Amino acid sequence: MQLTSRLALMNWLTGQGLTGLPENELLRGFCERCRAEGLELSRALVVIDTLHPIYEGRGFRWSDRASNESDAFEYGSTAEGDAAKSWRRSVFFHMLEHGHDEMVIDLADAPSLDFSQIGELAEKGHKHYLAFVHRFGENGALGLMDCLYSCWTTRRDEGFDEAQLEALRDLVPVLGLAIKSAQQVDIARTLGRVYLGRGASEQVLGGRISRGVTERINAVLWYSDLRGSTGISESIGPDEIIPFLNDYAQAVIDAIHDAGGDVLKLIGDGVLAMFTGEDMAHARRAALRAEHLFRQNVASLNARRAADGRPTTSAYIGLHVGEVFYGNIGSEDRLDFTVVGPTVNEVSRIASMSRSVDRELLASAEFYKGLDAAGRRYLVSTGRYALRGIGRAQDLYTLDPEVDANEPVTGSYERYLAN
Repeated sequence: MQLTSRLALMNWLTGQGLTGLPENELLRGFCERCRAEGLELSRALVVIDTLHPIYEGRGFRWSDRASNESDAFEYGSTAEGDAAKSWRRSVFFHMLEHGHDEMVIDLADAPSLDFSQIGELAEKGHKHYLAFVHRFGENGALGLMDCLYSCWTTRRDEGFDEAQLEALRDLVPVLGLAIKSAQQVDIARTLGRVYLGRGASEQVLGGRISRGVTERINAVLWYSDLRGSTGISESIGPDEIIPFLNDYAQAVIDAIHDAGGDVLKLIGDGVLAMFTGEDMAHARRAALRAEHLFRQNVASLNARRAADGRPTTSAYIGLHVGEVFYGNIGSEDRLDFTVVGPTVNEVSRIASMSRSVDRELLASAEFYKGLDAAGRRYLVSTGRYALRGIGRAQDLYTLDPEVDANEPVTGSYERYLAN
């Protein structure tokens, strides 16, 4: 590949990296342009570790022939099990262990090499294999994302010649920089969504980061708290506490997200969430849908945990409606994007009152009055209560017991929630 062609490809990578072209498209465009200039790549794989609560990293593939393989994939931990065995037999692991940045393999020698996947590549007609490990500096690493791995093959009988190897040595680091840049954006979005919540993350990454900048919004607020969690935590081993909390947090958060809500904060084993929209009656119905989904999730979860001999529980849920301030609150060097206001205090008090009246769901009068007529049929008053720290007493509502006890009523309620 001529120098002018290399420079043109470097410019293309730089431009596309700046515009945010997805990693799989970057790799595809790179390989196609290499082939157009006579560098006969037949397969490419780029792998980079990431920061994600589930995945260890992501990979991107390209092939010169049609394949059922996905051009982008995630992989889990390589620290144990079959994944660890496969990783330790990989060319990349060998390179890290021996301090190599580059490794060239004639695939005719594949039968004598104990590397994973090498033999399969030779069987598919690839002749020559080139691998790179590009390490990041201390200031360029982000958690486990400390290097970029890539491998390249050709079907040419002669393999890569020295000029082609030199071209790839020049070009792959530029591709790696573009992919690293894309991954850093993806990491920012992932961490924002996981730690701030979906709505707050969009606001922060959209530029709403000035301290004290808030907006007044009307929202349906959800506050849930696990039943008897303190006693359960004291009765189980320390290594069981986090899995216990995670199981029930998953049941709550999945239900809220599936119903269109936004989780704002995890407070111990409590969850603060909100449902918004132009039609507040619809937002109220969405909150009831989330509560119903949560009960279904908990029923399945409790069945699994009971079968394993592990403790089970459920949650108290409070629902309220009102005006809140939504935005950046805190100090100059520690901000939280959340909701504040009397409505937030009241919904937590309503959830606490659930314990006293032994109801798993309590909704405020404001929540009840804003439901449509069909929705109000499924709630009944539990009485009038003075909430701790709140000056005025108010009526509180719960699901009509017939919703659980009477199958036709249950079906009617589920149809109402589905509309």
